[in-house]
Amino acid sequence: MALLMAWALCLLVYAALQWRIRQGLKETGCSYPDQKENPTQRPAARWVFQSFEEIHVLCNGEQQLVLNLEQYHRTVVSILGPEYERLYVSHPMCPT
Repeated sequence: MALLMAWALCLLVYAALQWRIRQGLKETGCSYPDQKENPTQRPAARWVFQSFEEIHVLCNGEQQLVLNLEQYHRTVVSILGPEYERLYVSHPMCPT
């Protein structure tokens, strides 16, 4: 029962995030590339998650650089809000 409850909660969070991304794209008039590189305002959350896998954070001395962040990634991050934007911005100092 506990595993079923955790699974249902994960699906709920997944669906809520997909809805928020789609709603934000619709409100702003922006689009996100699908698997065939065609712009869409209704991307699947799985595809959005998969496209974020190529993003890396490089800590070099006192700098934190976010690598491979494209404009369409920035659009989704800005739709999700400042908490997410803070995670995907290059910082001059690495956290310790």
